Amino acid sequence: MLKSFYLNNRFYYVGFASAAMFICSYFIAVLFVVAVAIVACLLIALLLDAVVLYSNKNGIYASRILDDRFSLGDDNKIIIELKNSYSFPIMCTVLEELPYQFQTVQEHRNISINSGEQKDISYSLRPVKRGEYHFGNINVYVTGLLHLAERRYTFSKEKTIKVYPSVMQLKRYELMATASVQDAGMKRMRKLGHSLEFEHIKEYVRGDDYRTINWLATARRGDFMVNNYTDERSQQIYCVINKGRSMKMPFDGLSLLDYAINTTLVLSKVALLKQDRAGLITFGENMDSFIAADKKQVQINAILETLYKQQTDFLEPDYEKLFSVIRNRITQRSLLVLFVNFESFESFQRVLPSLKHMAHYHLLLVVFFENTEVQKLSEGNAATLEEVYIKTIADKYSYEKKFIVKELQKNGIISILSTPQKLTVNTINKYLELKQRQSI
Repeated sequence: MLKSFYLNNRFYYVGFASAAMFICSYFIAVLFVVAVAIVACLLIALLLDAVVLYSNKNGIYASRILDDRFSLGDDNKIIIELKNSYSFPIMCTVLEELPYQFQTVQEHRNISINSGEQKDISYSLRPVKRGEYHFGNINVYVTGLLHLAERRYTFSKEKTIKVYPSVMQLKRYELMATASVQDAGMKRMRKLGHSLEFEHIKEYVRGDDYRTINWLATARRGDFMVNNYTDERSQQIYCVINKGRSMKMPFDGLSLLDYAINTTLVLSKVALLKQDRAGLITFGENMDSFIAADKKQVQINAILETLYKQQTDFLEPDYEKLFSVIRNRITQRSLLVLFVNFESFESFQRVLPSLKHMAHYHLLLVVFFENTEVQKLSEGNAATLEEVYIKTIADKYSYEKKFIVKELQKNGIISILSTPQKLTVNTINKYLELKQRQSI
């Protein structure tokens, strides 16, 4: 009981006032009697307030409602349920023991709850690191009717959740995968050739392509029969993630590796919805993870669990080992979506030969990041000599990024230069474009 009993601020205010009256009673004697009366009334009121608070063993109940897994970089909703079992309205303060990764304690003050009423408190948390997050107890401080004493209730609601790559984005971008009609204002894309995946044989009607006539079926039936084709499916899509030190660069609380992981998860889901086979490769100084492309139902869960464990190596990645693994283990022509970060043209030149070798056997899409801070410096105005130097260097780095795009195009490699916040949208749009063009 003593550990859960606290004095409220009102008690100290009245106590300080009575202490001041005791001091003044040295000069005005009548104030001594008044001060003694105030202290006596204060103690009696405190006792009554404490009796009322402890008259109900379970005066309030609190519980925490949250998902079993959190989504990285998104706002995850948490609800605190409070129920008042006292026979009178109460005022309370809620202190939540949050995971140490957030470096704070969630506090909700001055919550008024009527007798028998249940009230919900909702708020959001945005984790910026993958891993396990441990939620601690819920502490509720209930104030008495006279606001002189407080009673602390501690509810053991410890729970460990895992922060996975952005699961919320999966539902957000499903519509982009299932849309079969282009929206107004979008550019019409010319298809190269036609699909060769057979669907069924049907009778010929005016307007059908005569080149698809099935002469064997026509001879058996006596009427013209044509082959009907559908969009080609079961193509292999591999997301290849570079875990080198350049991917550790932060942006808006998340590292570039986390942005690549979130985009990989969404792109894999979109590929599976398009009936393609999704796979995953992560590499650094050595090969780390390899998930063979497949379209079975558990594939997205396997990719999610693998992405959850990925961390930056702080070492230079080995592209020659990557090409060796791709050459030996991926025998069918596939779309390779390589997530990487080039901060200088010299670092790009070192890996260009390996990229050209990969592009010789597969359709290679290189996705790298635009440095938004450098872009801001490049677009800003320079007033002093120092700012002129800074702006000149920023212009140089911005130009090198664009020059890398041209060099990739010159070598027949498709590329995306994107800001981190637009990475998912730009990558999915490019995949759908390549799908529409039947480039894979």
